[in-house]
Parts: sequence; C-alpha cells; structure tokens
Amino acid sequence: MQANDFSTGSVRRQIIAQAAPLTMAQLVQLLYNIVDRIYIGHLPEVGSIALTGLGITFPVIVLIAAFTSLFGQGGTPLFSIARGRRDEQEAEAILGNVFTLLAVFSAILFVVCYTLRRPLLFLFGASEASYLYADQYLQIYLLGTFFSMITTGLNGFINAQGFPKFGMMTTVLGAAINIALDPLFIFVFNMGVRGAALATVISQAVSALWVLRFLTGKRAILRLKRRHLRVQPARTRRIVSLGTSGFVMQGTNCLVQIVCNNQLQLHGGDLYVGIMTVLNSVREILSLPVGGLSSGAQPVMGYNYGAGRNDRVKESVRFTALLGFAYTLAAWILVMLLPRQLMGVFASDAATIDHGMEAMFIYFFGFVFMTFQFVGQNTFLALGRSKQAIFFSLLRKAFIVVPLTLLLPGMGLGVNGVFLAEPISNAVGGLAAFITMWFTVYRKL
Repeated sequence: MQANDFSTGSVRRQIIAQAAPLTMAQLVQLLYNIVDRIYIGHLPEVGSIALTGLGITFPVIVLIAAFTSLFGQGGTPLFSIARGRRDEQEAEAILGNVFTLLAVFSAILFVVCYTLRRPLLFLFGASEASYLYADQYLQIYLLGTFFSMITTGLNGFINAQGFPKFGMMTTVLGAAINIALDPLFIFVFNMGVRGAALATVISQAVSALWVLRFLTGKRAILRLKRRHLRVQPARTRRIVSLGTSGFVMQGTNCLVQIVCNNQLQLHGGDLYVGIMTVLNSVREILSLPVGGLSSGAQPVMGYNYGAGRNDRVKESVRFTALLGFAYTLAAWILVMLLPRQLMGVFASDAATIDHGMEAMFIYFFGFVFMTFQFVGQNTFLALGRSKQAIFFSLLRKAFIVVPLTLLLPGMGLGVNGVFLAEPISNAVGGLAAFITMWFTVYRKL
C-alpha cells in the first residue's frame, strides 16, 4: 500500500519524477484553450475580434477554476499528509468529500453563469462587436463545467499517490481529441467559435471519464468509494480552509482580468483586449514548467512533513527555488529575443502583432520573479499553512496588480500602464512571499 514512499531515496529525483509528467500534463491541459485561441485568432477577416471575444470569457473560465482549486487544491495536501501518516481511511474520505463538493458546485456555477452570461460578459469588458463571439463560445463551454471541474479537481489525487504518468494521460487524451476536433468543427463544419467550444467540452468529458475510471479502479492505491461521498462538515472546513489560498489566487486572477479588460477597452479598445488575450496565453505556457516543478514538489513536501522528515522538506524548497530561477531567467530571455514569433502564433493581424510586441516587452519584464511566488506559495500550501498562502495570494493580485492597473493608465501611461502592473507585482509580491516563507517556515523546520 506504501509503494510510493516519498520519505526515502533522492528528493531531487522524486520531485523531477513528479514534476516532469505534471508539467507535461499541465502543458497539454492548456491546449484545451490555447489551441482554440490559435485557430480562432487566424479565422479569415474576423480573427482579431473573435480572439477578443474569447478573451472576454476568461473571467468566467477562471471563476470555474477558482472553485475547482478551492476543493481540489484544498483536499490534495490533506490527502498527502494523511497518506504520509498511514491514515488511509481518512485519505479516502477526503477524496470522496472533494468529489461531492466539485459535483455540487459545478451544477451551481453552470446555472448562475449561463443565466447571467449577457450582463457578465459586458461587465468583463465586452463591446457590442466582441459580445457576439464571446456569447457563442460561452453558451457551449459552460455545458462542460462538470467535466472541467472533475478533471482538474481530482487529477491531483492521482499524482499524490505517486502516479504522475497516469495524471499526465488525463490531459493528453483530452488535448489530443481537442486538437483533432478543433479544425474539423471550426473550419470543415464552419462552426467558428462555437466549434472551438464544442471540441473543448468533448475533450473535457473524455478526461473526466479517465480520472474517474482510474480512481475507482484497481490501479489506484486509495480509491473513490461510494461510502465516502457524503459531505462531512468538519472535513469540509479543513478542505476549504486549505483550498482558500488557491481559490483566492484564481479569484483574484478573475478580478485582475476583469479590471484589465475594462481598462484596455477604455484606453485602447478591442485591439488591446485581444493583445492581452495573446499575452495571457504566452504567460500561461511559459509559467507552466516552474508551476509544474512547484506542484511536483508539493506531495513530496507534504508526505515528508507528515512523516517528520523536515530535512527532506528543506531540500525540496532549495531545489525548486534554484531550478525554477534558472528556468524563468531563460524564459525571459526567450521573450525578449522572439516577441514577433510568439505573437504570430496567436494572431495574423498586423496591428495586433506590432502593438503586441511593444506590450510584450513591458508585460514580461522581470519574469524571473515569478519563481519566488510559486515556491513560497506552494511551500505554505504543502505544509498546510493556509493563512500565509491566502495572504500572499491577495497581496500580489488584489493589493498590487488591481490598484496599479486602475492608477497607472490615468497617469499618462495609457494601455502601457495596464501591462506595467504585472512585472511590478511579480517583483514585490514574489519576493515578499519567498522571504517570509524562508524566515518563518524554512529556517524553523
């Protein structure tokens, strides 16, 4: 039952063994939406405005991800700690509790977002022109809310048991289907934006079935069982308490996206909302390896913390910080050297590419500081320190990015002020999270 014991062997090898397939899985997971953006951005004649419409839907997608994190990221560290203590009954109860919470809230979110989608989209920065495409995409995308939340929320429980390759297959299967169906639905069946959404929903459904089949099958060490599906209040409070950090992080991402879209619409129009859609896509891709590294270290840290192996926890922190810093420095250099090529992946419109290159130089300045946010945040999460994790989630986004996004454009910077808020928040928020973790957690282990 303890075949995947993280308390023995090389810490670095265990983290890499977890992180490599996790990173690949998360990269493939991005293809659900990234491929949609690539195809839509190259639609003849309407590609630019259709891409803007897709960007308007991001806050809804992030809101769904926020509730997924609330339960999925809240339950996974508790699951790892219980497993490290050999408390398999509690670990399975946490898994069942999380499944039920995800299922219930997927239904609630679908009803609310579908019913209120028109006022929500205009609140999120839509114009009359971009609303048409945003609504076409969102109507169909919301049908897959349950599949999306189950896939993302429960996949971490596969990885936490030491089966990262199976976790990777969750997203590989779905993304392969999405890549195959996107051009068929968008161009061959002439469904446009609706086709991209339908391909995404189908691929998410396949991924959800894969996760559920694994967690109820014989390969899993700890399984999803019917007797554990009842929501237990005390356990739910623990899950929500720890998951609140991920929820706040995603929730503030949603808030930031809304504020950015509105400010860009005010100071630059649909063109710059579309550019932000591209910049977000590039950032999501480039930040995945350091995010995957941190996520791969999380079950190793949690297990060893539960087993009382603090020396191995500290080694995990050092390793992820050094490797993450080296990667983000290389990614920053890549953006500075190839901005036109990166913009061209998502757009064919000359104005979008030319103005987007200027925005990219600003937006990605100091990208290396993202490492400190990831490492500090994930260390707090892995060790069950939810209050600190929540605070630093709020600090970077709600207390730095949002105010700067509102203030800088009005100080003569225009749209550049919106893009400048990101690097400032990375430096201030990232260093604050890491330094606090180092002195309050790392040095006391």
